[in-house]
Amino acid sequence: MIAHLGMYDRPETAVANDRFWAGIRKHLGSGPDQLTRDADFWRVWKSPDLLLSQTCGCPYRTRLYGEVELVGTPDYGLPGCEPGYYNSVFVARQEDASQPIAAFGGRRFAYNESLSQSGWAAPMVHLHDRSILPGSLVETGGHRRSAEAVAEGRADFAALDALSWELIREYDDFAAGLCEIERTAPTPTLPFITALGRDTGELFTAIEAAIQELDADTKACLHLNGLVRFTPSDYLAVPTPPGPALTEQRIRAAELT
Repeated sequence: MIAHLGMYDRPETAVANDRFWAGIRKHLGSGPDQLTRDADFWRVWKSPDLLLSQTCGCPYRTRLYGEVELVGTPDYGLPGCEPGYYNSVFVARQEDASQPIAAFGGRRFAYNESLSQSGWAAPMVHLHDRSILPGSLVETGGHRRSAEAVAEGRADFAALDALSWELIREYDDFAAGLCEIERTAPTPTLPFITALGRDTGELFTAIEAAIQELDADTKACLHLNGLVRFTPSDYLAVPTPPGPALTEQRIRAAELT
């Protein structure tokens, strides 16, 4: 069986994630001794051996719905969000701290990947609703890399998962050169999933109990407050905007007008 908690797993949180998994395993009474790391996320998510992983809302509603079971949604206690919700944070360099989001129209936008709710879908909906179009797109492969691209001047602004932004501010020195411009509307945060046919109730109970038993330092490290029940329809109702290819076509068309 596969247990995988890779979405917020970085060197500074790895030990805390190991403790979290050990607690879940204790309450389940079974499962692998260690978390799977350095594996392709899609292979993990689609594996019939998947016991537990965490995915993003956009992959869940566009590709994984009907192929995995929704277990539960963590509550990270993020500012301005109800339990179980998160949002995207637009960041820019400190020199642009006084600029409104409208001022970034026509400028370089960094995003982690096209199937990211917080890095692509939510910010694109937010910008579209305000008639703001970037000038070019910079794909980075990760929220931390998007933040670095802005800090290093390879992009002018980016949208980051709110929890990723919290962790970047806690652990990465380059965050001092960045500022927050605006936040998107909240949507359900990254859900825990398991392979089709597994007992989601048993997993939910084990995860909830493990969170309650975590020591204060581990909870603080993982920003874990609790576990929330959402239905698939809560994720499926979130809008999915056009991808980068169509957005780049719009950018090129705007340049010609």
